[in-house]
Amino acid sequence: MSTFPWHASYPASVPHDINPDVYPSLIDLLEDCFRKFADLDAYENMGKCMTYRQLDEQSRVFASFLQNELKLQPGDRIAIQMPNVLQFPIVLFGAIRAGITVVNTNPLYTPTEMRHQFNDSGAKAVVILANFAANLEEILKETPIEHVIVTEIGDQIGGLKGMIVNFVVKRIKKMVPAYNLPTARSYKDVMKSAKEATYKRPQIASDHNALLQYTGGTTGVSKGAMLTHRNMVANLEQVSGWMGTSNLELGKEIFITALPLYHIFAFTVNAFLCAKLGAKSVLITNPRDMKGFVKELSKQPYTFITGVNTLFNGLLNAPGFAHVDHSHVKVAIAGGMALQRFVAEKWKEVTGVPVAEGYGLTETSPVLCVNPLNEQMRIGSIGLPIPSTDIVMLDDDGKEVPHGEKGELCAKGPQVMKGYWNRPEDTEKSFINGYFKTGDIAIQEPDGFIRIVDRKKEMILVSGFNVYPNEIEDCIVSMDKVLEAGVIGVPDAKSTEAVKAYVVKADPSLTEEEVMAHCKENLTGYKRPKYIAFTKELPKSNVGKIMRRILKENDLKENTYEG
Repeated sequence: MSTFPWHASYPASVPHDINPDVYPSLIDLLEDCFRKFADLDAYENMGKCMTYRQLDEQSRVFASFLQNELKLQPGDRIAIQMPNVLQFPIVLFGAIRAGITVVNTNPLYTPTEMRHQFNDSGAKAVVILANFAANLEEILKETPIEHVIVTEIGDQIGGLKGMIVNFVVKRIKKMVPAYNLPTARSYKDVMKSAKEATYKRPQIASDHNALLQYTGGTTGVSKGAMLTHRNMVANLEQVSGWMGTSNLELGKEIFITALPLYHIFAFTVNAFLCAKLGAKSVLITNPRDMKGFVKELSKQPYTFITGVNTLFNGLLNAPGFAHVDHSHVKVAIAGGMALQRFVAEKWKEVTGVPVAEGYGLTETSPVLCVNPLNEQMRIGSIGLPIPSTDIVMLDDDGKEVPHGEKGELCAKGPQVMKGYWNRPEDTEKSFINGYFKTGDIAIQEPDGFIRIVDRKKEMILVSGFNVYPNEIEDCIVSMDKVLEAGVIGVPDAKSTEAVKAYVVKADPSLTEEEVMAHCKENLTGYKRPKYIAFTKELPKSNVGKIMRRILKENDLKENTYEG
């Protein structure tokens, strides 16, 4: 594309382009942050705070352990399998500082999923929470992992409180299944033994892999996206540039980190952007505990919160949330899945702060588009391409479609991955003319704002018409009696596919007839669900994204259709 119409819609303070080489590597960025913000709080979890100076010291200790005791070399891979606890940033930044490539691993993975990721990545070491160690025991011998470090939730809290937390988790709540990993080292012992070791700063090129970030697997086999130091630095500069209208101040912000740090959205924004701003990140270990989450929010004059639609919706429906002090909030950003209009409007009503919907993918570090953080914010849109990002909409033949027409969103920019780990064919298929093919169907307006219609692979074909689940889900969740909805296509003899909606009730009195009547009033005939099924919950990813693929697989196992 020769023109960038979205630049005309940029807020005045946002640059059109950024310098992706402002830091040669993430190591340089971290060292800069540690130096500038040494005495400020970096992280807080369960009432325990850690300053940037302490984070600097302890991440250096862990880096020296990897170098001296494990003999890991730059480019070797280490898997991190933990929820949001204080150990996570220490291990993460320590690995980065040693030049080791990080493999973020979902703690909720099954042994089968763990085996795939560890084997595919070739990880030589893993840091894992004790709660999940039994799963590791099951598959360890079938993986290349040579070194295992086990930690417990309270390890970094320390003192009597840390001991009590570990005792309660293990003995009272019985959350740590028995495991036998005789060669494993404890995190506490590792940090003690490496305290006097010498850290040797590696020379890391900008194209060195900072992490192998595995795709969510919502549409197939999970693949490792190679995200380089330059990719990550670029996205941080892009997002930082976008924050120019939000009145964020260095060293004064408080981030709420409920999304897990192993997810690319939180990894970039809540770990690295937070460090770049000298902000404090409040780690929420179990965001599904809404009572505890709201209690934590009530203690913090928080200024910045990230989440997905289901998280924002969950908070809005949590007792006590409306009474939390939201007066300090400057930024609320939603990503990971479509932000529903009903949720956006209710959030603004309750908190007084709009949610800016953004968009990105694992393969793009992740941010590609964000809504302006001012009065130009547009509900129902993913906003504008961020600085140094080029976006086009292509048809099935790879030709650019006119503004206002549907096409596959394809992106080019310094934040786009260099490819999939050990998958050259998949890498080649994912690019066209230098643009990464996102698999999402979108419409770009003449002023540059973009609307996602749906996942290309999740479109439902009804009598030759494309039906987009997002649209129908938005319609259904606008009902007061509905909490959540997931829409899939099922076989149909007459129309190829039929629309089926799975609905979670907010009000037990909700009936199928009410849902049907609402859809009849708001949707054209071919878009209306043929089937309504009520369910207590919907299958979700680790960050709360509704997994339509799983929903469909389960449905087809349990039901038979003519078609």
